[in-house]
Amino acid sequence: MAKQKRERRPTAPPAGRVVAGPPAGQPPPPARRSAARESLESIVIAVILALFIRTFVVQTFKIPTGSMENNLLVGDHLLVNKFVHAPAAVAAERTLLPVKPIRRGEILVFKFPEDPERDFIKRVIGLPGETLEMRDKKIYIDGRPLDEPYVHFLEPPGGTAGFHEVTSFDLRERYGPVKIPADRLFMMGDNRDNSQDSRYWGNLPIDYVKGRAFLIYWSYETSTAEELVQGLGARLRQLGSVAIHFFTRTRWSRMFDAIR
Repeated sequence: MAKQKRERRPTAPPAGRVVAGPPAGQPPPPARRSAARESLESIVIAVILALFIRTFVVQTFKIPTGSMENNLLVGDHLLVNKFVHAPAAVAAERTLLPVKPIRRGEILVFKFPEDPERDFIKRVIGLPGETLEMRDKKIYIDGRPLDEPYVHFLEPPGGTAGFHEVTSFDLRERYGPVKIPADRLFMMGDNRDNSQDSRYWGNLPIDYVKGRAFLIYWSYETSTAEELVQGLGARLRQLGSVAIHFFTRTRWSRMFDAIR
């Protein structure tokens, strides 16, 4: 008799052995990203987000001089809203949030007209189209006196003395009258006797405005001399001082104060 051929059947793998490859008809699983790559992507996204926020939304600023005393002190660290007063070119394209007009009395951070690489902070006193004058340290807008509860003087106005030189050219006493151009602002410090402001360098172009200061998030007691020193050594000394005196020099009562 002819021998019948036996049909060969596939044998099961030995116990404990894993069969490589996906089941028939299914695509292979996606390759798992390495932990290093995931960490790098997270860092890159965080950096991009931080740069976006700093460029378009919020910026930090530190008060280096006493020109805004007694409202803002040397060593106050501020948050600046850069979204509320966007430049005209950007504002025209914005649809999500409205751009608010600049109002008198707001405290703005802006590029210093004589050196745009430096940031200054002052208060808006004169608006476009207005006529501003200062007599005996009193501000007049279009002939009407301006109420300024925030203002601070190191010396009383000269007009209170027995003899007063009416023709004085001291810009701390008298200024103007001047008409503010349509695209300009007149900026002044609250500490009127110790402020380099529009009386000395002229009106501020509106497109130099970077944002409105709105909050003190930290205040550290220091001096103008310490703040204005430049260089790596000075920076390291400042960091060392903060590390040593953080609790004793922090002005805790000023933290999270709204700026007005």
